[in-house]
Amino acid sequence: MAIPAAMGMIFNTLYNLTDFWFAGKLSDDALAGVSIAGSVFFLILSGSIGMQAGTTAMVASEVGRGRADTAANWIDQATGLGLVLSAACLVLGLFIADPLIQFLGAEPHVLPYAKNYVLIMLWGCISFVLSGVAAGALMALGDTVSNRNALAVGLLANFILNPILIFVLKLGVAGLAIATIIIKLATVVYLYSVLKKRIGRWVKPAFNYKDWIELLRQVAPASFNMLTVVLGGFITVGFIGRFGSQSVAGYSVGLRIEQLLLLPALGLNSAVMALVGQNFGAGNSERIRETYKTALYTGLGISIFSIPVMIFLSPALLSVFSSSQTIIQTGTTYLRIDALAFFAYVVLFVSVASLQAIKKPMFPMYLGLARQLMLPAIINYILIVVFDLPMIWLFITIISVVICSAIVSHWYTWRELGRLTATKIEPKLA
Repeated sequence: MAIPAAMGMIFNTLYNLTDFWFAGKLSDDALAGVSIAGSVFFLILSGSIGMQAGTTAMVASEVGRGRADTAANWIDQATGLGLVLSAACLVLGLFIADPLIQFLGAEPHVLPYAKNYVLIMLWGCISFVLSGVAAGALMALGDTVSNRNALAVGLLANFILNPILIFVLKLGVAGLAIATIIIKLATVVYLYSVLKKRIGRWVKPAFNYKDWIELLRQVAPASFNMLTVVLGGFITVGFIGRFGSQSVAGYSVGLRIEQLLLLPALGLNSAVMALVGQNFGAGNSERIRETYKTALYTGLGISIFSIPVMIFLSPALLSVFSSSQTIIQTGTTYLRIDALAFFAYVVLFVSVASLQAIKKPMFPMYLGLARQLMLPAIINYILIVVFDLPMIWLFITIISVVICSAIVSHWYTWRELGRLTATKIEPKLA
């Protein structure tokens, strides 16, 4: 299950890097604008991104109990909730996108690129949310291949549509956003057609508010956890913006390269959530602990491969996207420092997925609040604003907080999984 999920995430990150590459072909200002706009868009969308994790948690446990009809009902409810959240994201984004872009330090020559990109992307919110719901439902049903296939085709389509819209039709940065919306809408149609075959009927958006409350108990903490991730990146970009838009572009490209290397670990995250959720529904606590341990050992192997790439190959990788020395130097510095925390990210991913799957999503939310928002904001304000230290201290703060958080997260998760074994959970058939 993890391999197709990881491959899908690789295609998704390559998709984002393709957008960066085409933006860089327009100009360094366009690349900086798309980098800033991406942070703003995913901040607005983050409240809905947790729909995938929440859908997986609810559907997987019903699959483990052998209740296909109830699993299908949760997919209906998640789709209905997703429609409402998509509309909320659009309305919210239209009001706050402009001030957020300016807060991130977009300079006057960068501002038009960022505004143009994010305002178009907002109209595609529904495609991002519903594709997440469908992918989460399929994952819970044991299918990580269909989403991988959709993302692979989307990557190929992006290579075709981007040059046509950007250079042939002269749409510039707007062409990047339009291509993404077209591809995401096609992805939604495909994934829901696969779901039809899996559950024997078309998904019918449902609006049962009692079921929504139960669903939101899983979705809200997962969404808030994602919100803290995006807000944390938002705060980091805000601090880096003090050093110029090209520094923001360098950090953003370096971050995407790191995410590409982390994708096999995120594939583990998807598999762990589905498998632990199914075994939780079936009452198999020993299998849950085995899944958790196996995922950590596999993540260690991924780390041994990825860390040297971040340390030794980062300058060459950054030079693919820009010839600006500021962009290359910023991205290289970030990758080399953050390599020290690579395995800590793996531990966090696996721990959070396990806790969400056993319906204990609150601890990851609290940890995310501290790790992504409170600690970095306080420490970086003191280091960068008060003491006026160089940008490298932002990156040192990131790895320090991540490593400490991973230690705490592993301890808590292992304790909770041990409690499941001690109490011998039983499948809930009622």
